[in-house]
Amino acid sequence: MQKKMADQSFSLASRIKLNNGSTMPNIHLGVYLMSGSEASKAVHHALDTGYRGFDSAQMYHNEKQVGHAILDYMKQHPELKREDIHYTTKLASNGDYDTARRSITQSVKECGLGYVDLFLLHSPYGGKQKRLESWRAIEAAVKDGEVRIGGVSNFGEKHIDELLASNPRLKPAVNQIEVHPFNTRSKLTAHCQKNDIVVEAYAPLARALRMKHPTIVQLAKKYGCTSGQLHVRWSLQHGFVPLPKSVKKERIVENAGIGGFSIDDGDMKKMDGLDEYLVTDWDPVDAA
Repeated sequence: MQKKMADQSFSLASRIKLNNGSTMPNIHLGVYLMSGSEASKAVHHALDTGYRGFDSAQMYHNEKQVGHAILDYMKQHPELKREDIHYTTKLASNGDYDTARRSITQSVKECGLGYVDLFLLHSPYGGKQKRLESWRAIEAAVKDGEVRIGGVSNFGEKHIDELLASNPRLKPAVNQIEVHPFNTRSKLTAHCQKNDIVVEAYAPLARALRMKHPTIVQLAKKYGCTSGQLHVRWSLQHGFVPLPKSVKKERIVENAGIGGFSIDDGDMKKMDGLDEYLVTDWDPVDAA
């Protein structure tokens, strides 16, 4: 994977192919822990910069503001169409089929965008039955045109295998997990890629906890980039889709500036070797 990606050109306009034949942007703006007004401003800055992917969730309580910021921006820029935007949101908690199905419909209404491009189960919590019933609700929402693509988040290998063994009508297209050089989750990411499931990397900058790590500082200097850009490029070269998050316009611009360099194989291995299983938030991948 790494060799194949090392010389690939990445930008905010580049897209990755999913197992259902559709594509999505290689980089998305994450809006976790943003207030409604922060999310609105961040989305506007990101659209100005060229971002076309946005990652929200029911738990973030900003679906409405993200969706409406996109709609407002499209009104001001009529050349931008709804199909140019990729909007993701997630089910707060797994439940029975009817509850999950209603919740998905509510999310579609909340964002105001007409449909959700990618809808994820936010975690594997709740046990096998609730996971599988909630997945059936995503399948129904795709069939009904409310959602275009289904996926999961924070699923471990056993949860992915359980879902694939249930003979689903739709295979999950992505698994969104925390992954960065200090938490590489090599076995899980390899398992996803073996099953043609794209890994979306949340907290790809390790929430800025290791920006001054000597290896990161040294390599950023070598490649003439910032520590943040180095992290994002590492994700992309592994075939992941990073979701860098910032509310500051200059950071939103900076995080996407990854087109002017590529990390060589030796340095990718050096970054892989920084793994310390650093979890910056929650870690449900081993949930029962």
